[in-house]
Amino acid sequence: MNLSRRNMLAAAAVAPLVIGTACAQGTGSNAARFSLGYAPHEGSFASRGGLIEQIAFAADQGFTAWEDNEARNRPVEEQRRMAKALADRGMTMGVFVASMPKWSESRPRLGANDGAEREAFLADIRSAVEVAKRLNAKHATVVTGFMDPRVPVDIQTGRVIDVMRRAGDIVAPHGLTLVMEPLNTRRDHPGVYMQSIAQGYAVARGVNGPGVKILADVYHEQIQSGNLIPTLDTCWNEIGYIQFGDNPGRNEPGTGEINYANVVKWLRERRYSGVIGMEHGNSVKGRVGEDRLIAAYRAIDRA
Repeated sequence: MNLSRRNMLAAAAVAPLVIGTACAQGTGSNAARFSLGYAPHEGSFASRGGLIEQIAFAADQGFTAWEDNEARNRPVEEQRRMAKALADRGMTMGVFVASMPKWSESRPRLGANDGAEREAFLADIRSAVEVAKRLNAKHATVVTGFMDPRVPVDIQTGRVIDVMRRAGDIVAPHGLTLVMEPLNTRRDHPGVYMQSIAQGYAVARGVNGPGVKILADVYHEQIQSGNLIPTLDTCWNEIGYIQFGDNPGRNEPGTGEINYANVVKWLRERRYSGVIGMEHGNSVKGRVGEDRLIAAYRAIDRA
């Protein structure tokens, strides 16, 4: 294509304006990919538009994964659109919740004498397999329910191991792994059964199968037990997925007390190549907060 001198001069005059406008609007692409699989979620970049637009923006900033706790509740067509958007961008799908607890009712109680809730839980797991296939997901979160004060803890543990073994047998043939999430009881989830990574390790070892591992949410573990890196190291063989969130506040790294640079360094030494879910909020609302979020992950990714 031949350009006249007039066209070349016009293009040169307009270019700085276009660049300046893109910078002012925050629409520039950051080509540097993160070295680890940090996974934002819907809401991490809310100012950029809907779900698909947020995925595209995250990819442009160098994120290589995505997670969506609510994915199984989305219409099937929306699940397919999300999967296509991730595939088109070369992004990995992280977790979705396979069986959502009834938080306000403190249910299910998987260790209770009545086995009805265990059977309902397994029905959720069966239906989650089809969701995982649509999303190209390899991991799905499960919460192992709430304590039943009428049943000895050791008996509840045995029943949880039994039901998780059955759940693992359902998903393993499909290449899906259920990751059990220990939750803190000190602040967010009083009454839950699984309260620490160490407890998750005991259940996972009891299950002893590829379909069941631990979701190590560093935010919850810091509140409940601390001693993060030694705990991760001890339980490593049963950890299948990682999530970040600083404490207090449950926002991006650098807003609380956790030394995430050291955690990232340790994960890199462990050659962890899986997804790291960004299961937290932004400390500042709007695009300023989104820029802070990206900067926070750039900072720890340099560890």
